[in-house]
Amino acid sequence: MPVLVITGTGTEVGKTVTTAAVAAAAVAAGRSVAVLKAAQTGVRPDERGDADEVARLAGAVTTAELARYPEPLAPGTAARRAGMAPVHPHEVAEAAAKLATEHDLVLVEGAGGLLVRFDAAGGTLADAARLLNAPVLVVASAGLGTLNTTELTARELRSREIELLGVVIGSWPGSPDLACRCNLADLPEAAGVPLLGALPAGAGALPPEEFVAMAPGWLAPRLAGTWDAEAFRVRHAP
Repeated sequence: MPVLVITGTGTEVGKTVTTAAVAAAAVAAGRSVAVLKAAQTGVRPDERGDADEVARLAGAVTTAELARYPEPLAPGTAARRAGMAPVHPHEVAEAAAKLATEHDLVLVEGAGGLLVRFDAAGGTLADAARLLNAPVLVVASAGLGTLNTTELTARELRSREIELLGVVIGSWPGSPDLACRCNLADLPEAAGVPLLGALPAGAGALPPEEFVAMAPGWLAPRLAGTWDAEAFRVRHAP
């Protein structure tokens, strides 16, 4: 798995922090890691972007960003409004493939959900994943409403014959409600793939040294971690 594409079921689901955790676990396992942000929106040129945040939390990773647009919109819309060139799926795939020649693992982080448009032609992160023949990791929210968005994302990936590696819960609350606890059993059924981790709420606010030390415990062995999905589910069973 030299390239892994990471998408979310929507915005603000913990995609960047999950990317950082996957990167940290891979580095701890002795792998060289690069993180590619396909398109960064809503950030000024002098501000830190998502790839910078991954590097801050995960440590020794290579970062790359293909484009940056000032308004917090879908990349295609943000590019058009800024009068800037959009990012195309083939450019994402080419950049990721080049990084893969120099690193053991390349993490490609999207913007928003799977079908957010990059350009006027309707190119998406799914198109880039298909060009790369790379598996996709879906980051989902923990609570009410996540089953629908997760299943829709999984169905779209399968319709395009793109491998769905698994689902990670991007922010697990300290006091999970009934919906969260039931979703531990229901999410794998909805997605048709296993849960591969759950990050605690607020993980991104941890000091980097603590984040690096704890990250493998939030992720399943498939992601170079030690997290046990069944034990976690039993602990939080409704």
